[in-house]
Amino acid sequence: MSRILVIEDDDILRSLMRKMLTRAGFEVVEAADGSRATELYVEQAVDLVITDLFMPETEGMEVIRDLLHEDPQAKIIAISGGSSFDSIDYLEMALLIGAARTLSKPFGARELLQTVHQLLPGQMVSE
Repeated sequence: MSRILVIEDDDILRSLMRKMLTRAGFEVVEAADGSRATELYVEQAVDLVITDLFMPETEGMEVIRDLLHEDPQAKIIAISGGSSFDSIDYLEMALLIGAARTLSKPFGARELLQTVHQLLPGQMVSE
């Protein structure tokens, strides 16, 4: 069973993602911010990381950088609900610094599971 680390400061969204992923057969490790993400990644032997970009303490861009420094092969999905008024495309920046995929909030279960399946192709994904 693949293990996924979900880093999201919104308790409700983090809980929803955990439920969607566990129903699909994944084991989920959770963090409410990026401050302990690298430690959890190493301690829990995580196969995939899903990280929000805007969080208190340590933001997602820093998490991506730290995880890739720790493990250049880390598989990371960056998520963000950045405003359409932003002049900077933060999801595009996340790809440039090493995220493998991105998802724009809000996203549904199907989109989340399809994106996860792209990075963990040997894992059975159901809805």
